[in-house]
Amino acid sequence: MQSSRNILVLALLSAAATAAPPAFAAEATGNWYLGAGIGQARAKIEDSSVNSVLAGSGATAAGTAKNETSVEGKAFVGYQFNKYIAAEGGFFRLGNFGFDTRTTLPGTMHGELKNTLGWNLDAVGTVPVVADKFLLLGRIGIQSSKTRDLFAATGAASALVNPSPSKNLVSYKYGVGAEYDFTKNVGVRGEWERYRVSDGYNGKMNVNALTASVVYRY
Repeated sequence: MQSSRNILVLALLSAAATAAPPAFAAEATGNWYLGAGIGQARAKIEDSSVNSVLAGSGATAAGTAKNETSVEGKAFVGYQFNKYIAAEGGFFRLGNFGFDTRTTLPGTMHGELKNTLGWNLDAVGTVPVVADKFLLLGRIGIQSSKTRDLFAATGAASALVNPSPSKNLVSYKYGVGAEYDFTKNVGVRGEWERYRVSDGYNGKMNVNALTASVVYRY
């Protein structure tokens, strides 16, 4: 009887061990994901950038109206090493910005900062908060961007303005956000990111982007 009980216990233990997943299976494993998003970008066009376009004309800006908001979008691909760390590369377009200024000498200048776009590579930290479905995100990375300008001027500035300069800039970007995963494959993100880009002429500007994205993991 004792022997039969021992055999039964061993059989039950063996069956339980076979049915239960190994402990490491609960850990997040590496996986790829894709995403795309759209939102609003807000630039900070410095007065010094406007005046740098006028440099040499003898005129400076006397009053400037700025259009510093635009529709922006991005697409990205990432690899989640585990549930805390991912690497992400993507393409972004921050949109078009502009200004209209009166100069101290008779004249005006209209400027458009067009098609600020580029590529980025980020390290992304993720912190699961609720049942691994709601995540907090933080990112830092590098980006290479290009801004193309279009200027039109009258009066003293018109002979000195380069009508269509463009510049590339390699600089930093960073951001924070949150993600909610509806299933193991599909989720949504909301993020704030800051880009440091060229103004297309001689200066730089910060652009803040608020983006809503869809993420697909596979």
